[in-house]
Amino acid sequence: MTGPEHYREAERLADQAHHFTYGDGADPVTGAALAAEAQAHATLALAAAFALSRFDMPTRDYEAWEHAAMTPEPKTADEQDGDED
Repeated sequence: MTGPEHYREAERLADQAHHFTYGDGADPVTGAALAAEAQAHATLALAAAFALSRFDMPTRDYEAWEHAAMTPEPKTADEQDGDED
C-alpha cells in the first residue's frame, strides 16, 4: 500500500470503529479492534509522509521510500493496451 492508501484505509476503519463503538453496530470489542487497525494504517501513512519529505537522506534510502510509499504514475494508453489482467 502507498502512503495515501494507508491514510484512506485509516479513515475508513476509523469510521467503522466509531459505528461499532458508538453507533448502531453496538459491538465495542469489534470497534476497539477496528480502531487499533486504523491506528496502524495512520502510523504507516505518517511514516510515509515524513520519509518522503526528507530530502537530506541518502539517495538510495529516499528511492526505497519513494518506491514503497508513493502513488505510482498512471499508465499511459499504450501501457494499458498491453495489460492482459
